[in-house]
Amino acid sequence: MDLDQQLQTLIDEAPDDGMTADAVRAIAPTLKAIAMQLKHGQYYILQTLDQNWVMTALSNRNQPENRKNIVYAYCTLQDVASGPHSVKDPQVMALPLPVTHILFQMLALKPIDSIIFFDTPGNVRKGIEVRRQDVQSLLQTQLQHPSSGQVPSDMA
Repeated sequence: MDLDQQLQTLIDEAPDDGMTADAVRAIAPTLKAIAMQLKHGQYYILQTLDQNWVMTALSNRNQPENRKNIVYAYCTLQDVASGPHSVKDPQVMALPLPVTHILFQMLALKPIDSIIFFDTPGNVRKGIEVRRQDVQSLLQTQLQHPSSGQVPSDMA
């Protein structure tokens, strides 16, 4: 499924409340621009049986009070097994999700600060961090200036 199809699915599956589909339509260009900077159309996310994403709390050794919650997104199922949090818990599974859906969900899940996308198969040591705060800032800018639609080239 290409990015346009992914975004159309998000719009089509939005609640029929008269607002959500329009909101998704408004932010779709920014979600697409960020997704285009990543290499894959889908990534595997660790989830519990009730479909909650598995988060990892990271803290700085020098400043332990600085913590952030991250989610890992793997480009292959094999990478999940060799990743920082391989699936050993029978209550956790890795499910593929379209990249635009991951970005959209990140906005809705307040505890998540960043998603680390592992873009290179076989390499789970170096990922690309996409911070929720940065995505929110881009979306606010786009909504204030809808014609620009510019996303920094180093966003992802």
